Amino acid sequence: MHGVLVIDKPAGPTSHDVVARVRRVLGERRVGHTGTLDPCATGGLPLVVGQATRLARFYSGSDKSYVADVRLGLSTDTHDLAGDPVGGVRLVDAGAPLPTAQAVEAALEAFRGRFLQRPPAFSAKKLGGVRSYELARARRQRRHEPDEQRLEAEAPAVVPAPVEVAVHALTLEHVEDDRVRLRMTVSAGFYVRALAHELGERLGCGAHLVALRRTATGEFGEADAIPLAWLEREGAASARLVPLDRLLPGSPAVTLTAEGVARVSHGNTVEAAHCAHDGRSAAGPGPWPAVRLLAPGGRLVAISLPRAPGGSVGSAPWPLHPAIVLT
Repeated sequence: MHGVLVIDKPAGPTSHDVVARVRRVLGERRVGHTGTLDPCATGGLPLVVGQATRLARFYSGSDKSYVADVRLGLSTDTHDLAGDPVGGVRLVDAGAPLPTAQAVEAALEAFRGRFLQRPPAFSAKKLGGVRSYELARARRQRRHEPDEQRLEAEAPAVVPAPVEVAVHALTLEHVEDDRVRLRMTVSAGFYVRALAHELGERLGCGAHLVALRRTATGEFGEADAIPLAWLEREGAASARLVPLDRLLPGSPAVTLTAEGVARVSHGNTVEAAHCAHDGRSAAGPGPWPAVRLLAPGGRLVAISLPRAPGGSVGSAPWPLHPAIVLT
């Protein structure tokens, strides 16, 4: 089996747990995810299977879409409902007034477009070779220990450095009592938990994430996803597997001759003469950051990438170098 299997992840298991369970169902060791979902989150988790594991890099950088429920009035140390309460107007006064929908909408404007976002302390970012969440858990534990250790825990925490993220779309769906529902499309590496926390700070009331569902990753939407429990019960994965031929539809493609297929299968470059038709007319305008190389029947046999890191093949793509060979 080679392709992408989109799992509708339930709340509870980690993304790594889902990978392990799918490996057992498929009897396939080569299964990986393309970007983690927090344990409490649900929704689409695309898994690369077999030879498609070599294409994971293209999906890990894809935009993601989410529906998020945020609770106003209370902030937590993890920025979600799994954490300890640490602030917010309703930490000491359960009846404290909360911002109006108009105030929430006005505050959201600061989170549209590109900006620097600080990842949560409880995240997988590394600080000095140690996962940030390991440092944060140790700090949380010290808060409940004798005075000297507690005072150490109250010192300023070492937190991950801000990173640039992008919010392509952010919509306020409704505000009901202390709950806010948001719908968004964001860049890879964006933390919805951090958005919830920072929204609470901007509103001056505190906030944390209480529910999150991923509705799309790249070209994969909710219609492509299958429940994990169904897969484990039925085991009919092949019918829902997105094959290699249908992956990366946004990248240009060149159909090779039989000679061209033979060349790329050995890692050799191909020229326009190795195409099954006029390669130059099929190439289209550049730049070409990645090119799908297809066999005459449409089977994906390789991916061509620029030789220079961060570069592009350009408007005249020849020769094409098969950086990832799938035959």
